[in-house]
Amino acid sequence: MKSLYPFLMLCLFYTGLAAQDAPQQSYQLTKTRNEVQYKNYYLLTLFQQLPGLHKMLSTDTVLNNIYKTKTTQVNEAVKTCKTDISCYAKALKFNNEEIARIGNRLALLYTENNPLGDLVKNHLIPSGCYSMFAKEQHKALLVKAWEQDASAVNYAIGVYVEGNKPNYPKIDSISFSLRDKEYAELTSASALLSLQGNTKLFFEPAMLFALEALELNERNDAADYEPMAKGVNLAAINKIKKTDWKKYPYSVILVPGAGPEEKEVALSAGGMIRCRLAALQYQQGIAPFIVVSGGRVHPYKTKFSEAYEMKKFLMEVLQIPESAIIMEPHARHTTTNLRNCARLMFRYGMPIDKAGMVCTVKSQSYYITDILPERCKKELGYYPYKNGKRLSDTESEFYLNTASLQIDFDEPLDP
Repeated sequence: MKSLYPFLMLCLFYTGLAAQDAPQQSYQLTKTRNEVQYKNYYLLTLFQQLPGLHKMLSTDTVLNNIYKTKTTQVNEAVKTCKTDISCYAKALKFNNEEIARIGNRLALLYTENNPLGDLVKNHLIPSGCYSMFAKEQHKALLVKAWEQDASAVNYAIGVYVEGNKPNYPKIDSISFSLRDKEYAELTSASALLSLQGNTKLFFEPAMLFALEALELNERNDAADYEPMAKGVNLAAINKIKKTDWKKYPYSVILVPGAGPEEKEVALSAGGMIRCRLAALQYQQGIAPFIVVSGGRVHPYKTKFSEAYEMKKFLMEVLQIPESAIIMEPHARHTTTNLRNCARLMFRYGMPIDKAGMVCTVKSQSYYITDILPERCKKELGYYPYKNGKRLSDTESEFYLNTASLQIDFDEPLDP
């Protein structure tokens, strides 16, 4: 036990949580066939997927009445909204009164030893998906997780149905014109579809409408290359299980993407240079893995994935083995290059007390160490990593923060 003490203290230093409230690397996420769903709305996914909890919620009179009211509102919208897009959105989104009413009902139903209590202890806390609320009392954590998922559903509908501005309009905006009659027809049909199938739980029509909106906009980016652990990252995961971490100064070499601005260009010159810098470090035995990070970002709705193209370049041009490359194909900004890398390091069972290395061009390297932490704090609400030593103009150390597991409610393409 004595040898574990420094490790546990370091874990708590990086999480800022008591041991019982910290995320657990042994926890396995409950997934759905729709990868976009569980990544954005994990609490709602658990409401559906855990049998005892599903039964409890589906038989509650108050929540059933909320579902029935929502169904009536949606049916009325399909009959009367015609070309008024905001009319459909209003019928499906959760209003403040509904969010509060549902939160109060969940709090009233909660006890420490019933399915809602088990949900918090066995899923919400160990998953880390709501880690920003982990210091709350368990009942309050449940309510805040609900409020977050409701806000996430509303946000997706707001941007991808109503055409509200996303955080990064240049790359993430709606694909349709709100004045197009065909779009109104699609929206009406989508509203009707949200009531079909086995939708019986109070949140399902709104969640399905949000997911359909992302699909219609070709914005299922959060599901790109999933399930990665059984596909693009399988060779690396098999190697992780056999890795002797003591042989390496660092756990990973992170390569942030550099998206091209021309539609026909698969990998930018910046991406190639970053890969070459990382390959040099790998060949010197600095770390057993290279993490290539970047999604389908630049230009707007590009079909090229930065991570995939960098992996391809590393393998085909630089002769790096596939088992040494971990793809992170979802990050859309430098903030989430670091955050998503931290997530994969944690989820894939790497030692969380071991430093990683960021390898990139000089300007971005200093940006990551000197400016990015405060940008992360402002945009994400926490620091996803802690700076270590600067190693050169192009390399620096970082330590992961398990707060990175927190779902980002207003980034549905990379939550």
